[in-house]
Amino acid sequence: MRNAKSLLALGLGVATAAAGGAVLAQPQAGPQTGIVFRNTVTGETLDTAEGKPGGRDTEAVKTFFQTGKNIYIDDKACLRNGESLYATSCSGCHGHLAEGKLGPGLNDNYWTYPANTEDTGLFSTIWGGANGMMGPHNENLTPDEVLQVVAWIRHLYTGPVKDAVWLNDDQKKTYKPYKEGETFAKDAPGQCKPLPE
Repeated sequence: MRNAKSLLALGLGVATAAAGGAVLAQPQAGPQTGIVFRNTVTGETLDTAEGKPGGRDTEAVKTFFQTGKNIYIDDKACLRNGESLYATSCSGCHGHLAEGKLGPGLNDNYWTYPANTEDTGLFSTIWGGANGMMGPHNENLTPDEVLQVVAWIRHLYTGPVKDAVWLNDDQKKTYKPYKEGETFAKDAPGQCKPLPE
């Protein structure tokens, strides 16, 4: 009887998968997480174990991989790092203030890829790349560094605060858009240590 139930369960699982059901498998090479990150263009599963070593064991990455919540969003120490990482990895195409240049603007409420309204979508685009010149950045940024870049991009946002789905209700009440020239001290308190010089 037990073998018959096992075979029935296996048959139902195969039938569901064959019928295009929501059975999704993650590759065995990558860490198992609560979130399945997908390439922005192809929809293929992204392997967050690949790429630049390190930056996978922080509390922020563990939280993000399980819930999709970026706990760096309003952390001044992480914003300081995110600004520096953005300047070296992103500003050449997206502009110093994310206003857009060769690549699209990232500081308003229009997204070339609608999935980028969510932090998981923006992470996936940075990690795995997209169309045009937007190649993957997983070789030069760790997952933790990508979260810091995402926090900085969100900090540059100039659109209506009601559209900032990455902010919770309390953060929306206190949100102040970036003002050019704003800086964060090297010793700003927060979760992120200063980047090596």
